[in-house]
Amino acid sequence: MRRPLVMGNWKLHGSKASVEKLLVELMVKANEVEGVEIAVCPPLVFVGQAERLLRYSQIALGAQNIDVNRQGAFTGEVAADMLGEFGVRYVLVGHSERRAMHHENDDLVARKFEAVKAAGLIPVLCVGETQAERNNGETKDVIGHQLQAVVKRCGRKAFDNAVVAYEPVWAIGSGQAASPVDAQKVHEFIRAQVAAQDPASAQALRILYGGSVKASNAQALFMMDDVDGALVGGASLDAQEFSGIFNAAL
Repeated sequence: MRRPLVMGNWKLHGSKASVEKLLVELMVKANEVEGVEIAVCPPLVFVGQAERLLRYSQIALGAQNIDVNRQGAFTGEVAADMLGEFGVRYVLVGHSERRAMHHENDDLVARKFEAVKAAGLIPVLCVGETQAERNNGETKDVIGHQLQAVVKRCGRKAFDNAVVAYEPVWAIGSGQAASPVDAQKVHEFIRAQVAAQDPASAQALRILYGGSVKASNAQALFMMDDVDGALVGGASLDAQEFSGIFNAAL
């Protein structure tokens, strides 16, 4: 049985004071639940602070991005190995904002996925379609290409010890989540795509839903067979709201 995972992506938000306040509140609430894994992905500059605060907590630490290189003359970048030294367990790769705003194509995302695994960390591959792609009936084609780029680079067992997050681009920040039935259809497709390469990997793979997840809609999403948790954006910055989401996964 797959253990649910609820992960907060803080994006470009936070200060030293707000990070401490939020994590202290979340640790109290996380201690009250069992059976669900909780993780947070703060901006890079707060990873060290988060590591210190979460050291004896059950909340896992994630990062929002890495460079494909392990070391060298790459000013402004950070390597997955470096993050590992700070207790980072998960790393997001291929988030739609990085694909759109930083022009990360499927090949670069696959290289980042590979770099995360090489460092012994767990990649969280974000996949999803835009509104235009959805309207054109291209959802499966887009996501299929995003998945196959990783398989092509990392092999048939690429998704061993990995996570996939389905984030329909049209839902992110819109306040309008995909319906549970629509989310299930895409998650089922993702699992089938992975199963075509390696059935065991597909069975163990946790597939998260992301895109305007709130405490009010989380339970209906989590009731779907192939929805194994959530990648949460803005709602993860509010301890009460975020705790409502991870409690819904129990």
